[in-house]
Amino acid sequence: MNTAVRITVFAAALAATFGTAYGVGTGIDPVVAKDERPAEHGGHSGTAKDTSARKEAGHGGHEETPPGGLQISENGYTLDLRTDRIDAGKRQELRFAVQDSGGRTVTAFKREHDKELHLIVASRDLTTYRHLHPTRAADGTWSTPVDLPKAGSHRVFADFTPAAKGARNLTLGADLAVAGTYKPDELPGHTTTAKVDGYEVTLNGRLRPGAQDRLTLSVSKDGKRVRDLQPYLGAYGHLVALRDGDLAYLHVHPNGEPGDGRTRPGPAISFTATAPSSGAYRLFLDFKHQGKVRTVAFTVHTDGTAPAETGASGGAEETDGHDH
Repeated sequence: MNTAVRITVFAAALAATFGTAYGVGTGIDPVVAKDERPAEHGGHSGTAKDTSARKEAGHGGHEETPPGGLQISENGYTLDLRTDRIDAGKRQELRFAVQDSGGRTVTAFKREHDKELHLIVASRDLTTYRHLHPTRAADGTWSTPVDLPKAGSHRVFADFTPAAKGARNLTLGADLAVAGTYKPDELPGHTTTAKVDGYEVTLNGRLRPGAQDRLTLSVSKDGKRVRDLQPYLGAYGHLVALRDGDLAYLHVHPNGEPGDGRTRPGPAISFTATAPSSGAYRLFLDFKHQGKVRTVAFTVHTDGTAPAETGASGGAEETDGHDH
């Protein structure tokens, strides 16, 4: 066989080999663990209608983006945390900005739940929680006073939607160091009852990975059901779930809203939520009554088991975290 023929035969064999490899590579789906399916964009749980629409679009009901809060940059936007260290137990100013893909500071945002931006600060052990609404200066710099009682690593979550055409809601996250003597706490135990300031909140329903479920939280005070909750951020309750371990952020929307003719002002507040994976989650509920916003917290598990309850979970660290 002469040289030209040998080269031709080798090239044909090489093409066949790579053609087979390409067919295998395109014919096999990526390996994704059952409990590690991508979660809903920006940490926001959608409605059943949203899920149906995604299925019709060919997505099978699963999102292609990770849970919110795990990234400092997404879709061309970056959280620029300008205060990355504060002292424990001292009231200090926290400053940050949102930058676009060109490094420009974003100055226009859409209002969602009565605010342009929601800021959540939580300790890595999930025992400290703050829901803040900072002030935006004309140059796009956001600032808010914050007082965090414990030293250690904290996570800052900025939940917003840029006003730019076609921009989607995002939850970006960055680490915040709180200086002082560090002593981590264990994740509070599983409970379905939480108490704060004479109020008792009970949790019914479950959080499941990859499936939507209804969570109902019922509020009572001094043994009597509360039927006159006040609107807070456009609803009778505001619920945030954070995954233990990496603090993946799930901002859950309520079912119904004040003034829609169907939603009652208590005692029950209903939400629809989907967990991005199995594991332990800390749920923080904000509700407003008699002119004051209070927060209670629950620990739930999504692996199908129900650990023994450890008693009512209080809101001691959570209740003073508002700037309203």
